[in-house]
Amino acid sequence: MEINKVYINEETYPRLLKEIQKPPDPLYYIGNLRLAERTCVAVVGSRRASGYGCGNAEALGKKLAARGASVVSGMAKGIDSCAHRGALSAKWQGSKGSTIAVLGCGIDVCYPPSNQKLRNEIAGSGLIVSEYPPGTQPARYMFPRRNRIISGLSVATVVVQAPGSSGALITAEMAAEQGRAVYAVPGNIDSAYNLGSNKLICDGAVPLVILEDLLTDLGLGTEAAKEFEKNLGEEELRLVEILAKEGEMTQEQLCAASGRPASLVSGMVTILEMKGVICMYLGKIFIAKS
Repeated sequence: MEINKVYINEETYPRLLKEIQKPPDPLYYIGNLRLAERTCVAVVGSRRASGYGCGNAEALGKKLAARGASVVSGMAKGIDSCAHRGALSAKWQGSKGSTIAVLGCGIDVCYPPSNQKLRNEIAGSGLIVSEYPPGTQPARYMFPRRNRIISGLSVATVVVQAPGSSGALITAEMAAEQGRAVYAVPGNIDSAYNLGSNKLICDGAVPLVILEDLLTDLGLGTEAAKEFEKNLGEEELRLVEILAKEGEMTQEQLCAASGRPASLVSGMVTILEMKGVICMYLGKIFIAKS
C-alpha cells in the first residue's frame, strides 16, 4: 500500500479541510484522495456501543454510501467500525461504497490492531488519512486532535450514540465551530449509552429520527427522487450523478467534469432546473431537496 502526502497549497488537497483552523500540512494518505471531494459525512460515536447504536451506524453508513457520499470516521471500535463497514457493504455505480478513515497515529500503523482486516479493506477501495508521519505510534492526546480532521472533511457530522464523556462529542463541538451541520440520533433516556447524544439534541443538534431526512438535507435525494431520475435522459442523468458526487459545482466545473461543451451543459441545467431536479444559488448548482 503506497503512502502519499499532499500539501495545503496543492490543488488536490481536500477543499473543505483547507477551511478549518490549523489544517494538517502535509496530509498523509493511502488510497483514493478524490473520495474526499465527494459529499463527505462524518458518522461517529462511542467505542462501547449498544446493538441499537451499532445497527444505526451501519445502516446510516450504507445509506449514505449508496447515494454516492463518502462516510468519514475514525476506525475505532464500536460506532466508527460499524459506519465504515456499512459504507463498504453498499454499492455505488458498480463499485464499493466510499469511506474515509482518519487515524490518530501514523498512516502505516493500525490502531486498534483488531481492525487490521477493516483497515486493509478501506485502503483497498477507500481512503485512509493522517496528519502523523509513518511510524508514529498512537498516544492519548492524538485522538481528540484528529477529530478536527474528521469534522473538517465533512459537510455534516452525525453522532449516532455517545455517553456523557466521549470523543464523538468533541467531534460534534469542532463541527459546530467549523460551521458544519451537527446531527444526533435520539436514544433511550434511561440508558447511559445515549446520554451525550441526547444532550447534543438539547443543545441544538438536529435530531435524526428518520435516516432519509439526512439524505434530503444534504441533497442526496429521496427514494422518490431516485424513482424520478429513471425518466431522465442519459446526458441529464450523467450531470445529476456528477452533482451527487461533488455536492455543489459551478457550471464551468460541471462542463469540465462531464467533458461536455458549455452550450449543451447550459441547456441541460436549465431543463433540469425546470424539472425540479437541481437548483441554483449564488452561481452554484445543487441537487434539489425534495
